[in-house]
Amino acid sequence: MLTAIELLRRGREDEIWSRYCGFIDLDMAEFMEIQNGLLLEQIQRLGQCELGRKLLGSAVPDTVEAFRRDVPLTTYEDYIPYLTEKQEDVLPEAPYVWTRTSGRSGAYDTKWVPYTRGQYEKFSLYMLAGFIFASTEQKGAFVFEEGDIMFATLGPPPYVSGAVIGPGSLEHFPFTCIPPLDAEGGDFQERIAQGFQVALRDGIDVCYALASVLVRVGEQFERQSSSFDAKQLLQPKVALRLAKGLIKSKLAGRPLLPKDLWTVKAVAAGGTDMDIYRDRIEYYWGKAPLEGYACTELGLTSFTTWNTSLTFVPDMSFWEFIPEEEHLKSRQDPAYQPRTVLLDEVQPGQIYEIVGTNFHGGAFVRYRVGDLVEITALRDEEHGIDIPQMVFHARADDIIDLGGFTRLTERSIAWALENAKIAYSDWTARKDVGESGPWIHLYIEGKDHEHRDAQAVGQAVHGCLQDLDPEYRDWIEVMHGDPPVVTLLSPGTFERYMAEKQAQGADLAQLKPVRMKPSDEVMADLLRQST
Repeated sequence: MLTAIELLRRGREDEIWSRYCGFIDLDMAEFMEIQNGLLLEQIQRLGQCELGRKLLGSAVPDTVEAFRRDVPLTTYEDYIPYLTEKQEDVLPEAPYVWTRTSGRSGAYDTKWVPYTRGQYEKFSLYMLAGFIFASTEQKGAFVFEEGDIMFATLGPPPYVSGAVIGPGSLEHFPFTCIPPLDAEGGDFQERIAQGFQVALRDGIDVCYALASVLVRVGEQFERQSSSFDAKQLLQPKVALRLAKGLIKSKLAGRPLLPKDLWTVKAVAAGGTDMDIYRDRIEYYWGKAPLEGYACTELGLTSFTTWNTSLTFVPDMSFWEFIPEEEHLKSRQDPAYQPRTVLLDEVQPGQIYEIVGTNFHGGAFVRYRVGDLVEITALRDEEHGIDIPQMVFHARADDIIDLGGFTRLTERSIAWALENAKIAYSDWTARKDVGESGPWIHLYIEGKDHEHRDAQAVGQAVHGCLQDLDPEYRDWIEVMHGDPPVVTLLSPGTFERYMAEKQAQGADLAQLKPVRMKPSDEVMADLLRQST
């Protein structure tokens, strides 16, 4: 089948849309027909390999109903040692590439995940589809041109971003990447800085980065809009770009922003904090960002088309959903097998734990990745998309429960900090428990050496959490819950922590402390860096 660049070169741009974005025209029955048909094909593959027989049990299911009834849900522990030791002969199909992601400290520090060629192609196809949606609001349009430049801050192979998303996307459309995907040397920060040096000269047409990175770059431009390396100004292309950008910013009566230097066609961003950063990304970069939800084990689940909710894709994995009440039962009793519903059975306003079974010869079967999603609508009414819409809710194991009244997520705390106008470089949160009951302990590194009173910060966040979460108000009223305790960390604490972990050889995915419920060991190291 022809790729986007081949279709473009042959003057068949109209076919690019149907090839990459046509899935949004499916109705729910057609979507489920694809899901069920690909699942039955996958079951047959699984029945012919050692890993599949272990997961499926004594009898290979011959219907979707039997599969869901008889095959247990799995976690990564069920794939040890097959995947951790890369035993390719036990898999449904030989891997095209191995990827990795962070594991569970003390059990397995790395999760190895095989990708077949079919999975690789499907994931990369949808990445280009996402760029197309991000670039236009007109159905059927294709605005990219050969030679367009993509600024991409991707983790290197064997992370899925560098091993699958980056090279796979370029097979469909050969953007010129800065920094180059095959560039060697330098840490993540250095590669970003080097990429922007090139971008000042050559331009940017597409941005693909973490949401927090895009905002951080915008903030740096605001603070340093008048200071540039003299060597840069000696380059005519750079000097001209900066001059035009400064004129735009002066006419607008504000500091220089990235959108003054580059008119990007598309911005794609990732990270669980997209809700917090979406408006600021558009302000800094001049383009509303596309958001995708993906994980290494299941590939791409969904992405935004033209609104802020995400649309599921039909042919990456088979999707099941554990209702929230069933999810909670399974947390209380690990032996309990929760029931699931399918995508045509979900209800708007409800929270579900997502479960996936790989298609295209992948290894994972009824896999619990540990994420909770919220179904926002059964269809996108504005754009006529008959596929349920979702947003990421929380990591299932990253929730802070306060007395059974409210369950705070990273997103809810981040919103409270945002609404309280707490300028921070980074933060993390834990639950402490004393004689008076549980409370939240926030550790915040302020931005720009800003000095605040810790108690006042806690009161401000307390008030905003009450505004955001009625159940948090109930906890206060019934249990007399206290405001968050705040510890203010010294400037540079998180950077020093990550630098030390990098020097110790820590995995890229494990350099930064988690936002929710960091371990005692992590907190001890973080507090040491703050002294």
